[in-house]
Amino acid sequence: MTPAAEAIAAVPSLLALAIAALISAVITWTSRPLLQRYALARPNARSSHRIPTPQGAGIAVIAATLLVALAWAAWANLAIPPALVIATVVIAIVGFADDIVSLPVLVRLALQAACVGAVVFTAPETARIVPALPLALERGLILLAGVWFVNLVNFMDGLDLMTVAEVVPVTAALLLLGWLGELSWPAALIATTLCGAMLGFAPFNKPVAKVFLGDVGSLPIGLLLGWCLLELAWHGQAAAALLLPAYYLADSTITLFRRVARREPFWSAHRSHFYQRATDNGFTVPRVTGEVFALNLLLAGLAILTVRAGSMAVTAIALIAGAVAIAFVLRRFSRPQAS
Repeated sequence: MTPAAEAIAAVPSLLALAIAALISAVITWTSRPLLQRYALARPNARSSHRIPTPQGAGIAVIAATLLVALAWAAWANLAIPPALVIATVVIAIVGFADDIVSLPVLVRLALQAACVGAVVFTAPETARIVPALPLALERGLILLAGVWFVNLVNFMDGLDLMTVAEVVPVTAALLLLGWLGELSWPAALIATTLCGAMLGFAPFNKPVAKVFLGDVGSLPIGLLLGWCLLELAWHGQAAAALLLPAYYLADSTITLFRRVARREPFWSAHRSHFYQRATDNGFTVPRVTGEVFALNLLLAGLAILTVRAGSMAVTAIALIAGAVAIAFVLRRFSRPQAS
């Protein structure tokens, strides 16, 4: 085992996860009075909450993630791309500004694209997913996908514990893949500390939530998680990188296409995601997030299976199984529950 591998082995990884969780919880708890005063999310017709709730706890999650990851990287002699760190901080600032005073759509998208582009276009030229494509075209497509991924994490952060139910299984799977040597150490490191930070935030976000992430949290979480998945795809595991966030991708992308087809202003806030419709159809919030969490555990298992099996047949079966499971959950969410 290399020194880097030893530094990210099970015990140090779990210690870093626990430290990130503790820092996230402490910052969330101590910042709540300020957020209550300056960043209060008041309910409206499109909200899932019914009482004014402070938002902006994403500051705690991102601070814990980066602080522990950078300290661990320095100790283990690992290199986290500086562009990723800078872009994460910048996109968090953009999100915080949008939490306080809503920014124009084009301004938000331009700043998000700049942050995603800084990460994508500073990656080594050897990092490829489809080598047959021209490098510039592939990076341009990744840029578009990255901007969409950052926004879909934001769009899906509309229910208590929803982002926790998504991010924790995905990052835990990425950590396991790092232990197995299937993911770059820096990506496994970021996934580990992000998982811990989300666990530290979770007690404050359980129904009924005492605080929300806000755009200051959901946008940089999307950037960090998207980069980890991109690293997995660059290591030849595109199917696993697709399976891990597949529920978020399906819910948000299908909803987007439906809104475009109906000529609705798809960039504006709404309550037409499948998970939002589920609460309108009689599902309780814990039931929705519980089913999403269980689905994500299944998708994580399928993703790990594709990586370890190394078989096209197994990969195809796993992708089909994941699609069927997602379709089943989306159908359940879209149908009224029997009283």
